[in-house]
Amino acid sequence: QVQLVESGGGLVQAGGSLRLSCAASGRTLSSYHMGWFRQAPGKEREFVAGISWNDRRTYYTDSVKDRFTISRDNAKYTVYLQMNNLKPEDTAVYYCHLQPGNFWGQGTQVTVSS
Repeated sequence: QVQLVESGGGLVQAGGSLRLSCAASGRTLSSYHMGWFRQAPGKEREFVAGISWNDRRTYYTDSVKDRFTISRDNAKYTVYLQMNNLKPEDTAVYYCHLQPGNFWGQGTQVTVSS
């Protein structure tokens, strides 16, 4: 079993920044991919960003490109999401995700005020 613990959410004004962290623990992890999803009230959960294990290739949904940066520290089994120039439409619960195994964190709230 794998546990994912997110941190770093909060309330910020539009244009501000936040950094989310997600630490993985549990069974021996190797060759795993990690990512971030978000779910706003009344909407479906959507992909935000992802990063591969080996070449650290990154992927972003169009709405966050050039504003968000995903990175990882394999030694710490931790993935980060640096969010800059936040907009009110970024308000959501952000979830960490790990593959293989389809593991999810408990979510962390991000609220951006206008």
